[in-house]
Formats: sequence, structure tokens, C-alpha cells
Amino acid sequence: MTTAPHSIRQPNLSIVKQSADTAAEAVEGTVVEHQGEIAKTNSAARLAERAKGHALDNKLYAPWAARGYRNLGQRWLEAYRDDHPQMIASAKAERKAAKGDTAAEAGAHDLVQSRRAGYRRHKLIYLGKTAGWSAAGTAGAAVGAVTGGLWVDLAMAIAAYTTGIYHGRPGADGESNAALPPSESAAGSDGLIVTGDNGHQIERRPTRPQGEEDLVTVLIKAGIVTEAQRDETRLTSPIRTNGPGWTATIELPPGMKASAATGKAADIASALRVKKTRIELKADTSDEGHEGQFVLWVADQDNPYGTGKKPSQLIEAERWNFWRDGVPLGGDARGMREVLHLMWSSLMVGGLQDYGKSYLARLIAAAAALDPHMRIVLITGKAGPDWAPLKGIAHAYIAGSSPDRLAAVHDILDETISDMQDRGERLERLFEEDPAACPEGKVTPEMARQPGSELTLVIVDELQELLDAAALTKVKVGDEEEGGGRGRSGKDVLVEKFARFVRVARYVGGMGVFITQRPDSDSVPTKLRDVCVKRGCFRVKGAGSSRMVLGDDAVAAGAAPHLLGEASKGVVVLEQGADEGHVTLKTDVIDLPDFKAICERGRDLREEAGTLTGAAVRHGERASEAAESVALRRDCLHVFDAAKAERMRPETLTTWLKERRPEVYADLTPESLKSMLRAAGAGSPVPLGAMDGLVNPRGYKRESMIRSGRP
Repeated sequence: MTTAPHSIRQPNLSIVKQSADTAAEAVEGTVVEHQGEIAKTNSAARLAERAKGHALDNKLYAPWAARGYRNLGQRWLEAYRDDHPQMIASAKAERKAAKGDTAAEAGAHDLVQSRRAGYRRHKLIYLGKTAGWSAAGTAGAAVGAVTGGLWVDLAMAIAAYTTGIYHGRPGADGESNAALPPSESAAGSDGLIVTGDNGHQIERRPTRPQGEEDLVTVLIKAGIVTEAQRDETRLTSPIRTNGPGWTATIELPPGMKASAATGKAADIASALRVKKTRIELKADTSDEGHEGQFVLWVADQDNPYGTGKKPSQLIEAERWNFWRDGVPLGGDARGMREVLHLMWSSLMVGGLQDYGKSYLARLIAAAAALDPHMRIVLITGKAGPDWAPLKGIAHAYIAGSSPDRLAAVHDILDETISDMQDRGERLERLFEEDPAACPEGKVTPEMARQPGSELTLVIVDELQELLDAAALTKVKVGDEEEGGGRGRSGKDVLVEKFARFVRVARYVGGMGVFITQRPDSDSVPTKLRDVCVKRGCFRVKGAGSSRMVLGDDAVAAGAAPHLLGEASKGVVVLEQGADEGHVTLKTDVIDLPDFKAICERGRDLREEAGTLTGAAVRHGERASEAAESVALRRDCLHVFDAAKAERMRPETLTTWLKERRPEVYADLTPESLKSMLRAAGAGSPVPLGAMDGLVNPRGYKRESMIRSGRP
């Protein structure tokens, strides 16, 4: 083969044959001698070369074989468990939820025992089958090794090796690759090399690791473990589908706590090449878990909670048992429903504006409204329609942050705290007389249904507005004699009263819900947050704000409202203050018209039970008086229309009203009509001009009745 000593017009590597007519004369030194051989490259040799290269690139498939036997082990372990631990855990959850209901709790306990017995039977049967097959395989291999020669031993080794390769090939782990797109499920052993449609290999990380090795690599890239700790990091359960996503339980190297991973959701998201909104991390609090084990869940979509609204079941409920049934809140990303049980605790809620705080509080208020044995105290720093429906049932209703409203807040808190202390003293006397009546030293469901002992829910909305306004005031405390006492910051006193209510009310049926819009040290005082056992946080802008609302421990355990995105409307991270830790869910919705209807049902229930108290009674009286005033002016307007008159003397108007509705106005007189119309806003009689033979009598004009409108 020679090269041309001068330039030529054809491409140097052209293998296109030219026709005889157009063929250029061969130039000395041009590459022409082996063109036909290039076009006729032996395909068998090419395939052999590619196979050799593929084997060398994959280290003679040794990683595939190792992964194959690991996959077989994981499949054996999964079949050995056969979902029994999960079923036992579900039964335990049912037993825990049934606490207080003797019959249901006994049934749930029997279910736990039954499922444990079933698990034991399954393990014995499965171990027996495994032992039988293992013995048969071992015996066959031993006979072959003893009686056969070198070729038999070699064939057995090759068979064992290829079995591992087959079960460890990319895409062979079944469920862990089920959600990958075709291009990604074809990735190599490290999950990074992808063959595209055009046959070219490109680098891309699949959204779901292909096995334990891949997931440990993710943890290394996220900075949770080091390469040296790879062999000490393992999966206690295989990667599996869980709702609209996948999950895995990971055991960290000895000496590492789960908190080393649960606080690094964003780092794991980066290593997986997904958005942080798809990641959920929690310490493994199951019976099989321990301090160095955590659960990772990764959603298939960037917003696994969706954008639609789910109406609350409370909208259709006729009544509710707040103590027994709690508050149905909503569902998590996997579709599991969550219920908030607020008894024996209080709740602090924070987050950015317009992400759902009021909707969450409204769910709690609606559940309380439908229980006639709940007393509600509503305090909000801003006047508006959000809480107006509660006026008809709330024992106290204060809206606004002006000085007079702040004074009313102090008064109602003093009154409520005093009431809680009185209940505690009654509980103490009851225990001394009959210890069996309150065996745990706390109020019982039977006590909570007695008049004056109803459960009490204090809702405080727009907490930041109340505290900002209170910071501008001074409250006199100490000696109240003239010249005595001292002034303290109204904000400090208000925070102390809120916290004191939570402390003294816990065991006598008192609960608080505090909602703030601006989660910082000013609007979420630590003194108040720390006494609230339960805490909820909607979207915030940083981990510091998350810690401000939920606390350091919750954020370290994986609670991450700061990872929620702009599309996360209605999504709350709820720290439940118990072993189950936090849960992220999307709350149900009750719009204002539905809330108004719920509160109207709640008022009817309280009137029937005789538990309507305080401001709700006065509001009802005012509403009744207003309704009577509107009805009177409407009836007068009917009279004017029927008489086709624009003016009418009180005597004439009285006669017409008595004739029109004798059952209502039988005892009506002109003087009493004047008084009633004055109270109804129609004013006093005015000069009418000459009529009925009189020069200028006084009476009413039709226009004074129009403000009531027509029926």
C-alpha cells in the first residue's frame, strides 16, 4: 500500500465504486489496492471481535456473575419473607389505631398473632424446600466431581458461572428495572452507559438504580459513605416498586447513624439526577429497623402529590367524634390516608403564604365543629371571611390586632387557662374519691361529654400579626395597686400565655392550633413551639426555616419542607411527635361555602345537645334580631305594594300588617310599630304632607323600607 505524492480530488477513504465512464485514471500511489477487501470484511470475524471487546469491557462478566448471585440471594430472601413482615406491621398499626376501643383492639391483636403464626409456618415450609433442593444439588455436584474427569468439573464451573452472568445481566433484576425507559434499562453494570436508538453509547444515569451496587454508588456520590465503606453498606430489602415510585431500605456501615443520610435528600437527588421534590428519607422505625438504617423513597414524577384538589369527607358528614376519629387530613404520595389525632397535644403550623396553612386549620376546625362536645375559641390577627362561619358556634371569636382586640385576647386566655385549672382541680378531687373514674389521671371520653367539661380547641391564626402588634404594647403585671406593678412587653406576655394554656390544658381536654405565615424566630417563639408536640410545615425557603417550625431533630430525621417546590400547594410535612416520625402529605380541601354549611350543622348539633355557649349564643341572639328586623321591613314593603302607596301613617300600616299576618302582628300597636321600625333601621316617622284629611301627618315612606330588599 502506497500513498499519493500529491493531492487528489477524491476523499482519501472513499470506497464508492465509480462507473467505467466516469472513473478517473488511477494515480500512482493512491490507495486502491485493498478497497474491495474493505467492503468485503468477514462478518464472522467482526462479530467475534465485537464479542471479545464486549467481554473485555465488562471484565469477562465477573461483575455480572457476582450481581447475579446477589440477585438470586435477594430473591430468595424476598420469597422467604413473602410480605409477611409488612402484613404484621400493618396489623400492628391497626392495633395501635384501635387504642381505646377494647373490641377493635382485641380483634387487631388477634390479627397480629395470626399473621405471626402464618409467618412462622411459611418460614418452616420454605426452609424445608430450600434444604431439600440444596441437598439434591450438592449431592449431584459431589457425584459429578468424584466420578467425572476434568471436563466434567470444567463444565460444572462454566454452568455455575454462566448462571450468575444470566441472572446478573443488565435488566435481569426484574422489578428494580420495571420503571426505566427502554434506553435506560439497557445500561451496563454501573448504570451509566446507555445505548441510544442510533446505536451510539451515551452517558446517562437511570432514575432507578439497577441493584445494590448502583444504589451504594449513589450514596458515595452523595457524600454519605466513602468508597472504602462500600462493602459495609448494604440493602436490607431489594429495590422495589412502592406506589408511584420505588423504595429501598439501606443499612449504613457500623457506627453511622441514619441521620447521616436523612438530612441529605438534595445530595441524593443530585446523585440520582432527579429533582429534590421526588426524594423522601426517613429513619427506619419498623420492628426490623435500627439506628443505622433508613428508608429511601423516590417518586416517578417531579410532583407526586398532583395538582388537583380532593374534597374532605367532612363536607358530607352529619356529625363527628373528634376524640375517637381524629381529623382526616389527606393522603401521602403513595396514596395512604393520614389522620391527625390531636388529643393530648397541640399543633404548630408554619410556612410561606398561600401554600395551604388555613386549609389545614380549617380541616381541624370542621372536625371540631361537627362534634357538639367541642368548645372552640377562635383568635386571628386579621379580620376577614376565613373564619367568619365559626361565629355561630365559637365560644369566643376575636378577629384583628388593634389594642382593644389584644386586650380581649388576654382576657379570653386568662379565662380559658382558669377554666383548665378548675377542671384539673375537679379531676384531682374525683381521683381522690374514685380512682377508677380516671385511672390515667386524665380526662376520659365520658367526662368530656359532661356540661362544662367539653374538649376545648383554641385556634390562633395569623400568629405573626398578633405578636407584631403585641410587641408595640406594654402589659402591666405584678402589684395592681396604684403606682405599683411594672410594664412588660405585650408580646412576651402573650407568648407565655399561649404556652401556659398548652401546658395546663393537655390532660384536661385542651388543645391549641397555632398558625403563622412567617416562620422565623420572631413569629415562631421557641418557648411556644417546644410545648407543641405536633408540628406542621408547608413550603419554606431554607432548612433554617424548616428547623424553626419542625425542630432540629425532625429535619435531621429527613423532614424537608424546604425541598418542596412552587407546585407543592397544599403539601405539608407533619412531625407527629411520636415513634412514627414525620409524614409528607397533601391535605384535603374544604372551601368556605362548605365550611359555612358545616358550621351551620355544628350549631344545630350544639343547640340539640345544649352545648352552645359564650359568643355563639350572643351571636345567635343578634342574628335572630337582625332576621326579625329584615322580616318586619319586608312585610311593610309588601303592604306598601299591596296598597299601591308611597306614604302611609303608622295607624294605617299597623292595620294592614295585622290583617296580613295576624299570627305575628296580632298585638301590634302604632307605638310598638314605631319602636320596632326604629330598631330595624327604618328610622322615625317623617312628615308626609296632606293625606287622609290631615294637613301634614307623620308616617313612613316606601323608600325607607327598600333597604331590606325583596324576599
